[in-house]
Parts: sequence; C-alpha cells; structure tokens
Amino acid sequence: MTPSNPSPDLALGRTWDRLHRLPGGTWLFSRLLGRMVPYTGTIGAHVRELRPGYARVTLRDRRKIRQHLGSIHAVALVNLAEVTSGLAMLQALPPGVQGIVIGLTTEYLKKARGTLTAIGKATPPSTITTETDCEVTADVFNEAGELVSRTTVTWRLRPGKPS
Repeated sequence: MTPSNPSPDLALGRTWDRLHRLPGGTWLFSRLLGRMVPYTGTIGAHVRELRPGYARVTLRDRRKIRQHLGSIHAVALVNLAEVTSGLAMLQALPPGVQGIVIGLTTEYLKKARGTLTAIGKATPPSTITTETDCEVTADVFNEAGELVSRTTVTWRLRPGKPS
C-alpha cells in the first residue's frame, strides 16, 4: 500500500533529482524548499549540492539579513546551518525513520560578510529501532574559505509509523 502523504525526505530527494541538472533547477528547488518550510525561505538560501549525508547551501549577503553592525545576523547564520544540516540528515535517513531537531548550539567565530557557504554532513545509524539522538555539524564559511560559524544540531530519530 502506498502512503497518501509521502515522507518529506523522499519528496525532497525526488524533486532534487528532477531539477538540479536543469538550467535554473537548483534555484527553483531552493524556492520550492522555501515554500515548504516558510521560515527557512525568509533568508533566501540556495541549495547547491545535495546527496545522502551531505548538503552545500549558499547565502548571498543582502541588507535584509544584516544586523545593525553591518554583518549577517546571527539568526540568519543559524537558519542557514539548520536547513543545511536538515537537508543532509533527511537525505541520509534509512527508510521509515522520522527526525526532529531538539537542540542547536552555535559558535560564532568571525563576522559574517559576503556570500556564505554552509556544509552539512550527517551520518545517522543505518538501523534505528528505538528513539536515538544524532548530532550533525554544519560549518559556515565566507568567500575566503574562513570558518565563520559552526552549528551542532541534535536530531531525535525514531522509527516511523507503519503505513
């Protein structure tokens, strides 16, 4: 029996597979992601690469994401890191596993200016039979390749309900 509401990770993966090779496909995927997750869409992040356990997302420096001191706002950095970790994690989850963020810790290492690139890497257990916590790190770099912030995202994973 096919579930009437497929899991978001499957829908994301299928949509990425269909779009990312097309001209403007990564941009379109990023806009669709922003519509699926409205708060995440507020920063205008652009998904550049996505595969199981790995995501690379960029963020252009724009006035609407800056704070009064002239650099990108701390919450925009956390938002970027969280979506990057989430994409990496959702694409790496074994079938039938659900995940939700239960914690975020961010270290701010340098003022964030210019286009930023976030890299998220996730390695969840291959089998999840009980509730399990898993940490994913998302590093954010500036155009010079300097580490601007590091966010550790704690995910609570559990077997999903049978369909």
